[in-house]
Amino acid sequence: MSTNEHSFSDAERQGLYRAIHERRDVRAQFKPDPIPLEVLARLLHAAHHAPSVGFMQPWDFLVIDSPAVRRAVQALFERENARAAENYQGERAAQYRRLKLEGILESPVNLCITCDRGRGGPHVLGRNSIVETDLFSTCLAVQNLWLAARAEGVGVGWVSILDQGQLADILKLPDQVYPVAYLCLGYVSEFQPRPELELQGWRSRLPLTDLLHGDTWGEAPAAPELAAALAASEANSAPS
Repeated sequence: MSTNEHSFSDAERQGLYRAIHERRDVRAQFKPDPIPLEVLARLLHAAHHAPSVGFMQPWDFLVIDSPAVRRAVQALFERENARAAENYQGERAAQYRRLKLEGILESPVNLCITCDRGRGGPHVLGRNSIVETDLFSTCLAVQNLWLAARAEGVGVGWVSILDQGQLADILKLPDQVYPVAYLCLGYVSEFQPRPELELQGWRSRLPLTDLLHGDTWGEAPAAPELAAALAASEANSAPS
């Protein structure tokens, strides 16, 4: 592997890429063990060090301990999940209903990461053309936390089957604050070798070479050797 004076050591790089490739959306393997506060603090610091357009830092973090709030979110999930199941028919519908898609009551920590859409004022540097960059920036905070959690041995599950308006009401969010990610965190019995939906046969990972273009859509990359390099990289990063 090529290096320069700014590269991490081999061990540091391997740790980073391991976290990326072994990160999982955890739903069913949570242990009751609490997350030590110093570990949770490190995860929150990792999220807070995400990049943001115009350095707006639009995120806030709601650490949800209240059983009543969790039960309200769980009930919201159940309603939305029943509606989502109506999108499928036959065996696909039966398969959907068998999937475990949240760990709201089982996980030791529930965390909601929000986006304050007014943070930074009406004119944020770099946001003039793409106003959604505040949401994109908040998603980077989610990813930072997720990768740090994998390095700490903490599982994370993103509960996306929620009505965001009703969730905002439950959490009493101000009007300009949007709930981007409702996360369940906790130590787990195992991290699956592949994503759960892949193991369950719901979807497979798309080949990266099928998603690669050159200067314009559908054009091959200028370096034909790139495809071989991608294949070699995929082989080296494949789970054992």
